[in-house]
Amino acid sequence: MTRLLVFLLICLAPICSLAAQSVENSMPAPLPYKEHLLKNGLKLITHEDHSTPIVNLQVWYHVGAKDEEGGQTGFAHLFEHLMFKGSSNVDPEEHSNSITSIGGIANAYTTDDVTVYWQTFPSNYLEMVMWLEADRLKSLDVSRENFLSEREVVKEERRVRIESPPYGDLFETLYSKAFDVHPYRHLAIGSMEDLDRATVEDVSKFHKTFYVPNNAYIVIAGNFDTDQALAWVKQYFGSIPIGKNAVPRVHVMEPEHSGERRVSIQKEVPLPAYLAGYYVPEDGHPDSYPLIITSSILSGGRSSRLYQSLVYQEQIALQADAGASFREHPNLFFAILIMNQGKSIDAGEALLNSHLKKIMEEPVSLSELKKAKNQVRADYILHRQSVREKASALGHAAVIHQDTSSANAELELFLKVSQADIMRVSRKYFDPQNRTVVSVVPPNQKR
Repeated sequence: MTRLLVFLLICLAPICSLAAQSVENSMPAPLPYKEHLLKNGLKLITHEDHSTPIVNLQVWYHVGAKDEEGGQTGFAHLFEHLMFKGSSNVDPEEHSNSITSIGGIANAYTTDDVTVYWQTFPSNYLEMVMWLEADRLKSLDVSRENFLSEREVVKEERRVRIESPPYGDLFETLYSKAFDVHPYRHLAIGSMEDLDRATVEDVSKFHKTFYVPNNAYIVIAGNFDTDQALAWVKQYFGSIPIGKNAVPRVHVMEPEHSGERRVSIQKEVPLPAYLAGYYVPEDGHPDSYPLIITSSILSGGRSSRLYQSLVYQEQIALQADAGASFREHPNLFFAILIMNQGKSIDAGEALLNSHLKKIMEEPVSLSELKKAKNQVRADYILHRQSVREKASALGHAAVIHQDTSSANAELELFLKVSQADIMRVSRKYFDPQNRTVVSVVPPNQKR
């Protein structure tokens, strides 16, 4: 692969870029849904879709890397692994094996803000899957044996993802320099030191604090009856007691920084790399929509401004990308360069900055704006094709926005973005004094 950081961009980008001219006047159908709140605080969101005989069930726990205490980084991700190691009535790995045996698929993921467990399966097994999820919520086997084995798995994952690839620690370095007090300063994978220091008692406390029904959302999309689903949720989840204490929330906010921050590193990398992070607001903030449109104009495919200029015409960079990581709290908008052989970071940064300055000072063309909106529209349409994607959209809206209806309202906000909006947010957030920069160069090579 020539796009050396594509795996990181997949994790961090809010919207993928797709050709979208054919959907110019299309609109995705709204997602009808119902919401229910159990007495123990568990929330249920349902979307009936009887077009295929399958169901996707997701359990969203409102806990991610930012909720970890100091010295306990990696706990949320570690717990994602532990949730598959068995419970009172289910053997280790039996949960996943049960889903596979009926022709389904199951997986999970951890972000800065949430941990999500999902499975897609034939609809006549909905009751069984609910029972499986309820059993591991109320009786997970947090044993020393399971803890030690999964800790080693997570440590190896860190070696493979962060420590071994030449640019694997680029984002980790950026976040540690960009944030002083907010827990976004560490990645979900955690540090090796914190993982080594962790004890089974620490992990058990984490489970009792965050894996409680009043911190969980069940989202179901597909071929089922909502009344029957609600009855099963009450049957299997309703008796699980509410957490003894209020679920702790992160209230600390990163203070405004007084100027640009820079760090330059020399290490064994094949080519020089440049990564800038500009502070931007939270997911769902009014400015997030023009910023996403702006990232599409800058970096949405091979016809975008950065690719055409830095990669194709000037051939100064092997990779040139831009995009934001929108999270529950304010995060970063990235500009990323992997330089071509013999090209300097300074030259690449100067050309990149000229494009950021241009988008601040000159209105983008109407054709660029139209194309970017079509890309967003295409993403919305294509990402509402499966029951899993529909459930994910509802879960994200409910947990991150705390407003499930936003799943049906956001596209209109994108389509209302104007040329003036793009200039306004670019001026506000792309100021060099609002960024942290990390440069990586091979030994004995100048910037």
